[in-house]
Amino acid sequence: MKFISYVHDSGVRGGILAADSVYDLERLLEAADLPGGATSSVREYLARSESISELSAAVGSLIVDNPATRVGARSDVTLTAPITDPGKVLCVGLNYKDHVAETGRALPEYPDVFAKFASTMVGPDDEIGGADVSADLDFEGEVAVVIGRRASRVAEEDALDHVAGLSALNDISARDLQWRGTQWLPGKAVDGSTPWGPALVTLDEVGDPQTLELVTRVNGAEMQRSNTKLQIFTIARIVSYLSSFLTLEPGDVIATGTPQGIGAKRTPPVWLRPGDVVEIDVERVGLLRNRVGAQ
Repeated sequence: MKFISYVHDSGVRGGILAADSVYDLERLLEAADLPGGATSSVREYLARSESISELSAAVGSLIVDNPATRVGARSDVTLTAPITDPGKVLCVGLNYKDHVAETGRALPEYPDVFAKFASTMVGPDDEIGGADVSADLDFEGEVAVVIGRRASRVAEEDALDHVAGLSALNDISARDLQWRGTQWLPGKAVDGSTPWGPALVTLDEVGDPQTLELVTRVNGAEMQRSNTKLQIFTIARIVSYLSSFLTLEPGDVIATGTPQGIGAKRTPPVWLRPGDVVEIDVERVGLLRNRVGAQ
């Protein structure tokens, strides 16, 4: 099942993406008569409900039986980030051995964690921000995890039970701002610089999250290619580790790191410019495509 959020006359609403059509989440929930209650917000639904698997199993028949829940074709609907109001946006750096090697650092013993803000996040139909404040915008294709159940001190073997699903994410980094000091925050907190989506795909549809091919393209040219099986810390390990000191709540977003091939480590460096099109393609999760906005 694919959760999305879309722009409506009444504001941003949650939805389901199926067969290239968008269906309204609240209307489907009202038709489903499942625990958790109807809500127009994907995050609120995750927080209220223990029935993601039930909704996922029923969504096909619900769509057929309730055609009035259809909003329109995907191409006619503007999507925002799948979760527009995450309580936390956490990121793991240096989580692929090849990327660690290209940075010249030692392999980490624990996940290297930093945070972003919700204000950095935009959706699949938005332009990438940052060209007006940075001359050194860089791409980082990543797999994003969205928490579905509250997680506090969960064991690694139980961690995936707390995951709602996965999405594609581009951790755009303003390298000139990032490298001005010892803290990464300025380079990672530029408004509108973290597109993700188009959908939050539930794990029952994704399957094993450690077998996903990840590809980044800029203007059609392949820049990054790897597989989540090459992550240093698995998604389950990351969720367990974060929950060991920080309670994770439904709707929280975790970016799980980027592989080698970033623009900063190329000779010469490849920086994004206004008009460039960046694609993050994650197997069984989806294709995220955004254009860099004007300066």
